[in-house]
Amino acid sequence: MKTVFHLIIAAAVLCGTSIQAKATSIVEAVEAFSIMPMIRSVSVSPDGKQLAVVRASTKNGDYYIEIRQISDLTKKPVKLGASKMLVSGVSWLNTEKILVSFRQILRDGARSQWVNQFAITDADGKGNWLIPFQNLGNVGYSVIDVLPKEPNEVLVSVDINRNFYPDAVRLNIKSGRTKTVVRGNNKIEGGFGVDSDGEVRMASGWNAKDDAIDVFARKKGDDEWLLVYQNSPKDRENFDIVGFSNDKPNEIYVNANRGENTTGIYTYNLETKQYSERLFGLENVDTDGVMFDKWNKKLGYSYTTKYPKRYLLDPEMKALYEGIEGLFKGEFVSISNYSDDYNQIVVRTSSAKNPGTYYLLSNKKSLNKLGDVSPQIKPEMLSKVKYITYPTRDGLKQKAYVTIPAGKPPYPTVVMPHGGPWARDVNIYDPWTQLLASQGYMVIQPQFRGSDGYGMKHWKDGDKEWGLKMQNDMDDSALYLVDKGLADRGKLAMFGWSYGGYSAFVASMRENNIYQCSVAGAGVSNLDRINSTLNESRFLRELQRPTIEGVSPVKQVDKVNIPILVVHGDIDIRVPIKHSREFVDELERLGKDHKYVELKDADHFSDTLFYDHKKEFYSEMLTWFDGKCGL
Repeated sequence: MKTVFHLIIAAAVLCGTSIQAKATSIVEAVEAFSIMPMIRSVSVSPDGKQLAVVRASTKNGDYYIEIRQISDLTKKPVKLGASKMLVSGVSWLNTEKILVSFRQILRDGARSQWVNQFAITDADGKGNWLIPFQNLGNVGYSVIDVLPKEPNEVLVSVDINRNFYPDAVRLNIKSGRTKTVVRGNNKIEGGFGVDSDGEVRMASGWNAKDDAIDVFARKKGDDEWLLVYQNSPKDRENFDIVGFSNDKPNEIYVNANRGENTTGIYTYNLETKQYSERLFGLENVDTDGVMFDKWNKKLGYSYTTKYPKRYLLDPEMKALYEGIEGLFKGEFVSISNYSDDYNQIVVRTSSAKNPGTYYLLSNKKSLNKLGDVSPQIKPEMLSKVKYITYPTRDGLKQKAYVTIPAGKPPYPTVVMPHGGPWARDVNIYDPWTQLLASQGYMVIQPQFRGSDGYGMKHWKDGDKEWGLKMQNDMDDSALYLVDKGLADRGKLAMFGWSYGGYSAFVASMRENNIYQCSVAGAGVSNLDRINSTLNESRFLRELQRPTIEGVSPVKQVDKVNIPILVVHGDIDIRVPIKHSREFVDELERLGKDHKYVELKDADHFSDTLFYDHKKEFYSEMLTWFDGKCGL
């Protein structure tokens, strides 16, 4: 019996969809998809008079900040930052000063790593550049809040007294002077958050005695930290403080399970220690959080099905979104930034066939296009994406995104599991699936058990199933497409990055293998070593560690039975390159069919690969699929 999904594909073919399997040549596709985004971000000053645009100057990015006057967008802009640093982002601190995020490589002997830092300067380009905390050496820091009610200060998390615990520090953006407002210790170890007045009232820490993560909050104006929730590896329910009530200062909003399968929004009273009834929640997906404006006014709730969605309570914001969305049918619309009076609003649109476009909506009536994120990627290179449900061999129902190329089915098909694995895909526009689809490959992104966002049961079903039932879910997604006549049974492959790279390692050694080849990017190969890579947060280190159990690929390389391409950045900190090097050493020792590519000065996260990295990686991957795998 044909599914609705199958009939949609068939109808597209019958209605004259292009029968060219490869609408774009490999050379053209690699070039187009390798070029860095031409616009990285756009933001408007609080008074609505100026725009700050992070714009690329070359194919490799080499971003600079463009300051434009909204009263005359044709006027020559002020350009900042390109000659001083690798700019990655910008935000307004007040009407005159901007905070500039930038990246740099720190080299210490044989060890190198990318680090994120920030600087403060005047938007007119006439002032000095302030780079805070240089006296602390290579200590890391991050912005907690830009403090809209304190235009001359910003709140930063930094280990200012070098005791290995981050502190909450107010930084004067004019003088550079600092004031520590919360000192970190073995109880309060970070996770700071503020209320609408900029008062630090949220924190967290690891409780070694109880083997749990403690979540703390403070009453308004009080110095005492109150234990709100204790999350242990045994229970591991979701619990996040997502904001403070403006109307009732001692009520906090939390996103939690509270005994339910999916998370929902509650309030918790710090005085009575009582929770409210569930204010918002859905049956099949977790709630993402509460939507606030910059003054902490509650606007509504957010959640994600196929796309991120909003349940708006504020009538003005609801009318504003509905008006904008009416102008862009079929596009995902987000308000990315706005002036204090909402008279200047930065709008970003995107879709499967649109990598992103920025607009300025002035006075809620005049719309100016500011530019496309990737103008070199033409609509005819891009394909539609469907969101489907497929069955697993043990009777579960899983979600998946399917990117469908031009031409007639059955298609050569690539299974692309996401990283994490405590994550999920949200495919509004995905450059990797679209690159592959431009070469005639259908791509399926299974939301296998262990993915988050679909409730507690689905999340915990992945515990200790690395390379086992989680891997079965991935295979089952491909077999479902084969069964429906959409995928070619003799032309299946897997490609993944991070945890997806781990899955690609495992895919290369499956019994009765359904794949013709595999591509493993930045993958984990050794489960015994993985705890050393879980260094991004206490949550991962303490709560995920007990769930990591299953197939350790480096110990089973003798079972590899298909060609495998291994790709890894040589300064990856999250998943050290040793994972791939050890696996490749074993491939070579055993004479297995493989190729290995190291990306020089590349770190772990795929969205920070530069033009040269992507061009090398994409060329190798497409050549591998087209040649070695015969897809």
